[in-house]
Order: sequence, then C-alpha cells, then structure tokens
Amino acid sequence: MYLLDNTVRPYAWGSRTAMAELFGREPSGEPEAELWIGAHPGAPSALQPPVDDAATLDALIDADPEGMLGREAVGRFGPRLPFLAKVLAAGSPLSLQVHPTAEQARAGFAAEEQAGLDRSAPDRNYRDEFHKPEMILALTPFDALCGFSRPEASAERFRALNAVVQDTGTPLPDLLEWITAELESGRPEEERCSAVFRRLIRGDEEVVEAVRLAVSAVAPLRRPGGEGGDDDGDGHRRELATVGELGELYPDDAGVLISLLLNRVCLRPGEAVHLPAGNLHAYLSGTGIEVMASSDNVLRGGLTQKHVDVPELLKTVDFRPIEPPLVQPRFTGMAQELYRPPFAEFQLQRLELSSREAAEPAYEPEHTMTGADVPVLQNGPTVVLAVRGTILLDSPKGNLLLEQGASAFIPAAEAPVIAKLSADSAQHAQGALAFAVTTNMDQEVDER
Repeated sequence: MYLLDNTVRPYAWGSRTAMAELFGREPSGEPEAELWIGAHPGAPSALQPPVDDAATLDALIDADPEGMLGREAVGRFGPRLPFLAKVLAAGSPLSLQVHPTAEQARAGFAAEEQAGLDRSAPDRNYRDEFHKPEMILALTPFDALCGFSRPEASAERFRALNAVVQDTGTPLPDLLEWITAELESGRPEEERCSAVFRRLIRGDEEVVEAVRLAVSAVAPLRRPGGEGGDDDGDGHRRELATVGELGELYPDDAGVLISLLLNRVCLRPGEAVHLPAGNLHAYLSGTGIEVMASSDNVLRGGLTQKHVDVPELLKTVDFRPIEPPLVQPRFTGMAQELYRPPFAEFQLQRLELSSREAAEPAYEPEHTMTGADVPVLQNGPTVVLAVRGTILLDSPKGNLLLEQGASAFIPAAEAPVIAKLSADSAQHAQGALAFAVTTNMDQEVDER
C-alpha cells in the first residue's frame, strides 16, 4: 500500500473553507475546488515517500501495470488507472456542461491532435481520448442541475416565471411565450427539449433580453424577507431563485434560462447521482465525493468564463428527458456499503466505522454505521480516502495508518485489506468515515 499526496485545484468556483473544514485544517486562503486522487496526467497523486524511481502514482503504475492494476483491469482498460476520485467543494456554480461518449472522445481527440492544437490550450475540447461518466456523493447538502426534465414540468416552471414577469407590469417577451407553447406542443418529448435548448443556446439579443428581464423579475424571491415561502411561483420558488442566482453571476448567459429545462437535484449527505455521457448538468453548491472515468474531457455550453463550443456540445447532448439518476447504496453480508453506477470504470464504498457492533442500515445514509472492521472492496486497483477520524488499513503485507484527509493506493495484488477503526478514533462517538474506490468490471454497464 502507498500513501498519497494529492493536488488541490484552485478553480475560481471552489469554496475557500469547505475543504479545510472537512479535513480539520486551516484554509489556504485560495479557492479549493477539487482534490484529485489518482493517476491522471493532469495532476497525478505523489507517492509519500517516493518508491525507487517513481515519484507519482502514474509512474508507479507504468513500471508494473499488471502488478498494480491486475491482469483483468489491464485487459479491460489498458495499462492505466481507469478511475479518478475527487473531493469537490463548490462555493459557486460550475459551468453548464456535458461529457462525450467513448466514441466521441476518441474521434474528437484524434481530430484536435491532427489539427496540432496544444493539449493545454484553453480552447481545447478533448484533452484525452477517454469518456468521462461520473458520480457525485454528497458530503453536505448538494445542489445540482442534472438532465432534461419532462417538457410538461419545464413548461410549468416557465409559466411560473412568466407570471412573475407579468406581475412587474412588464409585457411578456415573445420568446418566453414561444418557449412555453413549444414545451406544451405535444410533439415527441425529445424534440421539444431540443428545440427550446437550441433556440436558447444561440444566445442572441432576444435571448439576452429575456434573461435580463427574468433575472430582474425574480430578484424579490432571493431577498431575505421576500414575499411567500417555498411554494411561491406555483411551487417553483427554488427554481426561480436559481435563475436569479445564476443571473447575478452571468447576467447575459443563456444558461440562466436553460436551468429551467433541467432537473433541480437537492442531495442530502449520503445520497448520490450518476451522470452518463451526454447528460447536461451543472453543480451549483455543496461538497461531495466525485468519482469518474479517468478523463478531463468537458464540453461547456455556458455559465462560465472558460471556452464554450456550442456546435461541439450540440453533437453530444442527450435531449431525452430523465428522472434524476440517483444511485442507491447496496449493503453486502460483510457490512460493505456500495454505490454502483452503471459504469465499468468505478464503484464507491462508504466506510462508516464505529466501535459499536454493526447495525442494520438506518433510513438516513449519513447515520449508517458498518462496524469497527470492514473489508475494503477490491476489484483490481483501489484508492482509499479518510474523511473523518483515523483508520488502519490492514493487509497480509503490512498495514498503513490513514489520518483525517490522508489517502492511499492499494495494488490489485495486495489483498485482502481490512479497514479498521484506530484506537484513537474508537474513543469518539462519531467513529471514522472513509471512502474506497475500485473498478466495477463485474457490473452490467453503460459503455457509452
């Protein structure tokens, strides 16, 4: 087992305090958006201490792919760690974005390589040739936009917006009237979602005018003491408040109105949602454990100062309406709590260790205790992150102590590993909390 030192990415949308609060340390004074745990070349985890000639996890794997990853994982994914784990702390909204399918990623990467576009160029779409399905598990209340709603549900939100606009005494723009009519037109659902999205994403003067008018109209819903409760605006106060919040940051951005086309997801701690290729989404606020196929391919459509490529985004967006794709935990007979999305590259194990005897799963995921000793699920390579308290990783080859905020890589050949509650953490009622990520090769998966 190898102790890791991980890179924190200081993206502007990152919280300045959440990561420090989570790990019980002082804030750095900069935004701390993402902590990367893995072997992605953009920010590979460092080995502490270095091993022979390997200073980073990717170098360690390159030196012995089968020993580190296992023969099956190498045969399935190649000689690379197939997943990337992150701690994500959103202090403000992330961009409106999608991730490509595996086929689109390969084609897009090859085209940009042939064009001679530098991989670090700000206008580069495909920085590698891999797809990027992902899953986020909430550590705090976590808000997101995720996939297209049913057109009828979106029409209700736009009707609520139209009513708020008309209450200001301002004539309703033709565009807002058209959107509502199109969403209620009775055409196939996918066509209705596509038509409205494609009209808004153009971002022309008519769209900008409608965005500004909407943001101004919903402003009272965001002010402390504003009229009404959660049911204001025909039950859509939260969605309309989001219009105002996004509009304050991006007052001329089509993404402000596009938010009303998407599912508004509010995850409680312990709840998770998965995002397949083509899922249009934007994380709004909160802290979570994010796991994904190891890729950095993002196609942005708005709500950002970064590169936006609308034509390329339109090639990848899946316009089919969906229910929020929640991932329910599964419990094994060995007290393992697993989150298994339909992707081969990864699954997530939640390790809530307590000195008390393992209990039946509680209704609230955040209150589930799994005992003082729990086997770490190992399906090839594995990484473990300690979030609260101190845990001991015990294997036939030795043991490794992980204090709060520390992480480790476990090679495929080093098994079985048991996560144990340390003596110090056993004295505390809260016990310890850790997460482990391994592959999901034995699951029926979505290969897109």
